[in-house]
Amino acid sequence: MSKFWNVRTVGPTIPSMYLDKRIQNDKDYGMNLFKPNVSACMNWLSGKPKDSVVYVSFGSYASLRIEQTAELASALKESDVYFLWVVRETEKAKLPYNFIEETREKGLVVSWCPQLEVLSHESVGCFLTHCGFNSVLEALSLGVPMLAMPEWTDQPTNAKHIEDVWGIGIRARSNEEGIVRRETIKECIRELVTEAGEKGKEIKNNSSKWKNLAKQAVDEGGSSDKNIDEFIAKLL
Repeated sequence: MSKFWNVRTVGPTIPSMYLDKRIQNDKDYGMNLFKPNVSACMNWLSGKPKDSVVYVSFGSYASLRIEQTAELASALKESDVYFLWVVRETEKAKLPYNFIEETREKGLVVSWCPQLEVLSHESVGCFLTHCGFNSVLEALSLGVPMLAMPEWTDQPTNAKHIEDVWGIGIRARSNEEGIVRRETIKECIRELVTEAGEKGKEIKNNSSKWKNLAKQAVDEGGSSDKNIDEFIAKLL
């Protein structure tokens, strides 16, 4: 676009302490749509091995169908992995009967969490996401491989970038009814977390590469830093 119009790119725009660490008090966005259960999430994560947890969140607005929720719940249970699943209060009735109790040893279900803190925790090995752009940028900036399950609007495009452009994740494909079946989700989890084959290792390496590129962009002298300085200079 800069060839046709005087435009400059800035970002990723996540709090400084998760990237360049140049602004000491810049640790969050300063707002939450819902109240996060910080202590429960972080205490639970701290007791888990490195890269062992599947973090699952569909953001603040996306709403899964009951059938899709059941398929996802079964996939997490049958995969026998540690998982932290954000299920908003309005969505909890969709969970299978007794699911939370039956998976208590492996999983934690919360109504909201401090996502930046969770994604930056070393125990998180994969982010199962609806591919909202804020979530995608956060995971990219923090080097977390993604399991993409897009719902609508820009999310399929973001999932395309995750899988085919940046190479930092896998898209779990839905069937003709628009449902991602448990077998598909389980296969993706195996590739990214439990049995990490060649593709999984490549995704992990690419995730580390993009994490470093994100930090370089916003750090002093980086492309984003220079573009902000140029923009301010033109204003003055």
